Amino acid sequence: MSTHNIGVSRHSVLPPIVPDSDKKFLDSIQRYIITEIENVGCTEQGPAEEYYIIYRNVFDKIIEHITVYKNILTSIKQEYDAFIEAIKKGQRNAFYLHGKLKVLASEPTTLIYYRKRTIQLEDKIKVIERNSARIQNLILKIRNIKKVPSTEALMPRKKINPAKPLPGLTVKESLSLDALSRYLAQLEGRVRELKADMISKYIPLESKAGLEQELKHSLELRDKAEAVNEKLRLSYNRITLVANAVSVWAKSDKSTSLQELLSQVMEKKEVVKAAAAFSISHIFEHDPSKSKEAEDLLEYIERFNELFSYGQYEAAAVYAANCPRGILRNEETMMKFKALGAVKGRILPLLRYFEALISSSAAVRHPLCAAMTLEAIKCALCEKQFNLVMHWVTQQRLTFCEAAGDVIYDYGEVEPFNQSKCLALAQIAYSQCGVHKKAALCLCKQGQICGAMDYIQQFKHLTL
Repeated sequence: MSTHNIGVSRHSVLPPIVPDSDKKFLDSIQRYIITEIENVGCTEQGPAEEYYIIYRNVFDKIIEHITVYKNILTSIKQEYDAFIEAIKKGQRNAFYLHGKLKVLASEPTTLIYYRKRTIQLEDKIKVIERNSARIQNLILKIRNIKKVPSTEALMPRKKINPAKPLPGLTVKESLSLDALSRYLAQLEGRVRELKADMISKYIPLESKAGLEQELKHSLELRDKAEAVNEKLRLSYNRITLVANAVSVWAKSDKSTSLQELLSQVMEKKEVVKAAAAFSISHIFEHDPSKSKEAEDLLEYIERFNELFSYGQYEAAAVYAANCPRGILRNEETMMKFKALGAVKGRILPLLRYFEALISSSAAVRHPLCAAMTLEAIKCALCEKQFNLVMHWVTQQRLTFCEAAGDVIYDYGEVEPFNQSKCLALAQIAYSQCGVHKKAALCLCKQGQICGAMDYIQQFKHLTL
């Protein structure tokens, strides 16, 4: 028995016979490995995460295929997975510790850099503080200096819409270069005139309060002087009556005593008051000071005629507007300026005259009459000076009539660009002259229906 076994063992062992199913399985596993390696592109030598994942999946497939050794193969795989996970964890810890070691090694250098940066920032802060102190001192100096505000700062700038048509030009003229050049030259001339007027006619806003105070003080002094003058005039009239009474008594038979006669004269207060109301010409005959005033008035008129004849119309207009007793603030003087017509290269003399009259009306307490107000508005609108009319109306220095309101209203119909403003100005004119129906109509045309209703309710007799 033993001899037989020994003989058998001496023969070569045949390889195991592999079934076809196992061959197919092994071929599929081999193809899977090659395909996955190509897909993930693992061309580098050495261990890689992708290799581990591919062979782990292959091992799982082998375990599923060989069911006989499934338990032991599963245990082996778990041990390998735990070992590989421990290696990965060690690598992660090593990477973390390596980074921490670098940070700890660079801390001294970083600390040095931070200290240098701290010194630089402290120096920069000192420079900024010095500059801030210097700027603060400059601001305080500027605040202490009284600066006169410029005229450009006082005048609000108006935003201009380039899409709107130019006022005073047709569409054809707006597209013509020559017409635009002429219009530009005209506007530049107007700007120069306004700048000259700003220097000669206007004062800084800061000086306005002081000048108004001076004007008020001067008016008070004038009122006091007029009151004293009135008392002196009454005294003069009384003295004149007494002198006349004494002369009459001296020529009479002296049957009545002088004291009784004087007492009778002094009791006649009505006679004294009537004597105080004598005309200027009568006073001039008896009062030397009044005669002197008459001579001054004549000299004033001669000076005005001299300026007018020499062509100094602007100076003549100002001279006439500020004349004493308003002797040149009348329709005769207005007609004299009106007869001149337009003067080449100058503003219309009549318009200058009206400007001077209205500007000085508050100072001389002599507002423009209704007839001259109408002429002033017509003149300004004919010269396309709508802003001037608006200034006059808002300053309340005119005496309106219905015709003046009609002129402003009609101008709004001709100039649609200024129609809303014309309606507002016409409404003011109609209200002041008592034409309430037209005033209410202007409010309605402005879209102020509620305002028109309130305005109508103020006048019970008003019916539409």
